[in-house]
Amino acid sequence: MTQIAVLPGDGIGPEVTAAAVRVLDAAHPGLTFVEAPIGANAIVSHGEPMPAETVRICSESAAILFGAVGGPGHDDLEPHLRPEAAILGLRKHFNLYANVRPARVFPGMESRSPLKAELVRGMDLVFVRELTGGLYFGEKTLTHEHGHEVARDVLIYQDDEIERAVRFAFALAHMRRKHLTSVDKNNVLMSSQLWRRVVIDVAQDYPDVTLEHMLVDNAAMQLVRDPRAFDVIVTENMFGDILSDEAAMITGTIGTASSAALCGAPDANGFGLYEPISGTAPDIAGKKLANPIGAILSAAMLARYSLGDEAAAAAIERAVAETLVAGPRTRDLDRDGGASTDAVADAILARISVVAA
Repeated sequence: MTQIAVLPGDGIGPEVTAAAVRVLDAAHPGLTFVEAPIGANAIVSHGEPMPAETVRICSESAAILFGAVGGPGHDDLEPHLRPEAAILGLRKHFNLYANVRPARVFPGMESRSPLKAELVRGMDLVFVRELTGGLYFGEKTLTHEHGHEVARDVLIYQDDEIERAVRFAFALAHMRRKHLTSVDKNNVLMSSQLWRRVVIDVAQDYPDVTLEHMLVDNAAMQLVRDPRAFDVIVTENMFGDILSDEAAMITGTIGTASSAALCGAPDANGFGLYEPISGTAPDIAGKKLANPIGAILSAAMLARYSLGDEAAAAAIERAVAETLVAGPRTRDLDRDGGASTDAVADAILARISVVAA
């Protein structure tokens, strides 16, 4: 049987991950789910955020279904011992260099966006964010020099690191609407100048994909002005982190935002890590108020990219879309109070059962 590593993590992670497991199990029966500690919970149980036992379980699995890590009480720890070090460590250990972040406005959800409904109706774009290089993984120092504290974060990219992420993005754009926007800061940063040169070179292998270059500050503005103008956006690690969160909020809530971290082509059916991007939300943890849809849609991505089961992925996405229209919805989407995490998951499960029948 195919094994899936389940790393619920901290805060709302266990609640939304449990919902995602139920839905994935219904849409693609026969999987084996094995839980392992990660993040703050792993610090408590194992003294470190990413225990060797967890890495072993992930290595023996076809994919990782991840919850969230972090929360209060760990700010005094060294960076490599904080809960957040676990997700960075997993990305690096398994070479998960391509982060796929869809941003879609589901029919009937247009009024939830902070933008006017006519600006977001039909919005359906995908970010491909380079995930294992750049500023987040460069050398970091904090020193005292000439009576002052001096902080340094080094931004380093090799051409091959850029190329593999860009090729992934071109391949994904080829499978979608054949339009790719590459975002950089070519007018200031040397790393972006290399980025753009690599993008231009790779584009020669994808003549059917229209390529557009955009500076990151302009991209931030254009996402607000006309998010429907974008198809696939490819960018470096930090720019992608910021812009994909902006796009998630344009859709109306970060609670429905899913993601995949992959190490192969978008049609390769390979290993990946799948997680919602809503974070640990410690203020509502344990209250069954969290929106499980981001985790459930991440499970749909797992079915598509790691299990090669497009039918299961489509069934989950269809059930989510129907539930968003008909309800119930959690309080981030329902101003009248909202339903529980489990109630939303139950409604999605019921619709998957109807599809299966």
